[in-house]
Formats: sequence, structure tokens, C-alpha cells
Amino acid sequence: MENNEFIDLRSDTVTRPSPGMRRAMAEAVVGDDVFGDDPTVKRLEAAAADLLHKEAAVYVPSGTMSNQIALYTAGQRGDELLCESGCHIVNYEVGGPAALSGLLVHLLPGKKGILSAETIENNIRQINIHCPRTRLVALENTHNRAGGTIYPLETIAEIAGVARRHNLWMHLDGARLWNAHVATGIPLDKYASFFDSVSVCLSKGLGAPIGSLLLGTAEFIERARRTRKLFGGGMRQVGIIAAAGIYALENNINRLAYDHMNARHLAETLRRIDGLSIDMDTVQTNIIIVDIDPGKINIDDFMARLQAKKVLCVPFGPARVRFVTHLDVSDEDCQKAAAIVAEVMAGRS
Repeated sequence: MENNEFIDLRSDTVTRPSPGMRRAMAEAVVGDDVFGDDPTVKRLEAAAADLLHKEAAVYVPSGTMSNQIALYTAGQRGDELLCESGCHIVNYEVGGPAALSGLLVHLLPGKKGILSAETIENNIRQINIHCPRTRLVALENTHNRAGGTIYPLETIAEIAGVARRHNLWMHLDGARLWNAHVATGIPLDKYASFFDSVSVCLSKGLGAPIGSLLLGTAEFIERARRTRKLFGGGMRQVGIIAAAGIYALENNINRLAYDHMNARHLAETLRRIDGLSIDMDTVQTNIIIVDIDPGKINIDDFMARLQAKKVLCVPFGPARVRFVTHLDVSDEDCQKAAAIVAEVMAGRS
């Protein structure tokens, strides 16, 4: 990163296309995706379906749209969705389950973002004419608000067992599933095998400028394409950006380990700074949640002073901030950012 640029640790969504990715975009063969004749989009969807061993995939502009298409297509108005209280679907998707699909959302308490099969089982409603039908379960892996925590595979399997017994639809918000895969070595298709629908994002750690994919059976994805059109997500010569997604899948998955290493090193340094605390058990991938002692500095001053020194993070509560490592920040950038945070907390700014 050049000296005149910010060290941007707000999110892995701030990543910019690399020269190789830009070349792939410029050279993409395109068609009209709504008519189903964009060959580059078809290649991307087929590649993702192959990686996750699903029958089909549909390319969409964003992870939020992908999640909401899945919920709308799988559920009916008045159905109940079970999900963890801190999940992205509820906290960062503008009330989409209610506004778009008419779903009743039942928030459940998790531990570091992780639900148990027992919690799911205990909150499935009995079939009764007076009650909504519990119909969908959504899990998030990795879990953003919990700090990039990874769902244990055995927990997913247990929840899937409960879902099968009760005929519940299992959806995975796998925006950062790539990170869970790289951190654990568990194959992507193994994670995906427990879910009826899976959403994965290309524009976070994988570095594409836009785009997510929704995966499932061929029949489900055929219906999801109709929902995509309903939601205004039908795109035309979109192979230009789908090419970025192909490049991301082919080049940027394994390198996520470097982001995880940088996050761990950054967290280890930050937690030793007086006035900051980090639950190191949550630093499992590329996200760091930092609690600030308000007796030392308030969050607005903390962020303003960092920004003045060209370091960016985001607020995650009244005394909490989030740092996210990604392909556009190096180990040296993280070391520099940590030193600046130390200066700010010591009042040397």
C-alpha cells in the first residue's frame, strides 16, 4: 500500500480488483444473462456448483439479494425463520425477511454466533392452526458480528438432523464460507452438503468487485431465477464482472490463509494495548472485534484520531470496533496500523 493511501481495515468488501482480475474482466466474452446466453456467467455458475457439489447456481449482485432470494423461494408468507440473534440476515439486510417474504423471524441466542441443535429443536413450533409454521433455519458461517467465528461441522450436522426430522429448509449464509474452508481444511462441498440452499460471496476476501452466488438443486435454482427477476436482480452483459468471479475462485481462495495470519498477528498486538480488549477465541479467520475502555477514550474520538492518521475501522457497538484483514493490506500495513492504534490509546495524537 502506498504511503499516501489509507490502511483500510473497515471490511474485506473494500478490496479492489487486481491487474490480473481486471484483464480477465476486459477480455470476457459476454451475452445477455436474462436470456441465459452469457457464456462467462454460465462458466462461473458451473464452477461454483462444482466446488460446492450442488446441482446449479445463479449469479446475483449481492449477498443480501442472494439470502433474500433463498428465503422468498423456499418459504411462504407467514412462515417462521429461525436464526441466531446476531446474524447478517436480520441485522444488516434492512428487514428483508419481513418486507420481501412476509416471514416471521424468531431470533435465538447463540454462543459466539453459533446455535446448538438443542436450541433449534426447542424452538420449533408444534403444528397448530393458531401458530405460524416453523419452516426455515438460517446459519451464518463464518459469523460476522461474532468476529469471524466458524461453525463446527459436527454442530451443523446435528442441526441438519433436527431440520430433516421436522421438514425444515436449511439455508447457509456462507458469505465468508471460503474463510471457514481455508481455516479448517474442511472441503467446501462438505459444508454445503448439509444445506438446501447456500449463498457465497465473491466481493469480500476473494476480491471481486461485485457478486454472489446462490446454490441448490436445479429445480430450486430455476425458481430462484424467477425470484431474482422479481427483485430486480436480472442483469444483462454481466459476464464482464462474472469474469472477476471466475478469477477469484481460481486464484484467491487459498491466499485467505495470509489474511487469517495477519488478523491473528494484529489481534495479538492490539490486545496488549492498555484500554483495549479482544476475545481471542473469536479470532478464527480475518475479523477482529475490539472492545474499547470508554474511560480511556470514547469510540468517536478513537475512530477520528485513527482516520486522521489514515487508518480506518468501523464501529460495532457503543464501545466496540471491527478490524478486517484482506488482500489489499499487507503484514507491514497491519504492523503500522497497530502502532498507530497504540499512539492513539497513549494519547500521542
